[in-house]
Amino acid sequence: MALIEVKHLRKEYPNVTPLRDVSATIEAGEVISVIGPSGTGKSTFLRCLNRLETPTSGQVLVDGQDMCDPATDLAAMRRRMGMVFQNYALFNHRLVVENVMMAPMDLLGLSRQEAYDRAVGLLAQVGLRDKALSLPSELSGGQRQRVAIGRAMVRDPKVFLMDEPLSNLDAKLRNQMRAEIILLRQKLDTTFIYVTHDQTEAMTLGDRIVIMKDGYVNQIGTPQ
Repeated sequence: MALIEVKHLRKEYPNVTPLRDVSATIEAGEVISVIGPSGTGKSTFLRCLNRLETPTSGQVLVDGQDMCDPATDLAAMRRRMGMVFQNYALFNHRLVVENVMMAPMDLLGLSRQEAYDRAVGLLAQVGLRDKALSLPSELSGGQRQRVAIGRAMVRDPKVFLMDEPLSNLDAKLRNQMRAEIILLRQKLDTTFIYVTHDQTEAMTLGDRIVIMKDGYVNQIGTPQ
């Protein structure tokens, strides 16, 4: 059975319908790049997968569980899904290590010391052990994005949802972070769904490419 099945997903707002009829099947361990023109529903699609947005109609099945079913334990499902945003979404008044500690304390019920040890280990994995006691404002854009990735890793997610995570970085940093995401993918037994507007990024990272246009999936295929 596929890890994620999306069936006839539709999302309407009062003045716009970013998703009209989207269906896709994603296997465990795949890296899926989602690409398409601005305003075509890429980010809305990603946010519907973990119900940050509630679809108007259709189904999102994750490991057979319907994310749109009122009986589904959304909190439990979201613990299995890490999300990395374009703007990092870090708390600037908290230390780097505290940003990474919050999820294991709030969602996994770890003690402060357990969460600290886990956070430091993850920061070491993304090359930021020496920045644990810094504030996010003291880091470069690439370092802040690595903190955001470390924070998403803290739950051992089965699925990584990444919404244009490199678009705010310059070309050199984008290349560096692209290489780091490839290494991260090799280390972790997880599935990546990666929204980007960069064709090179999509082709470099994706096992398969989903091309969206006007609220529909236009094509799905390998980079080749």
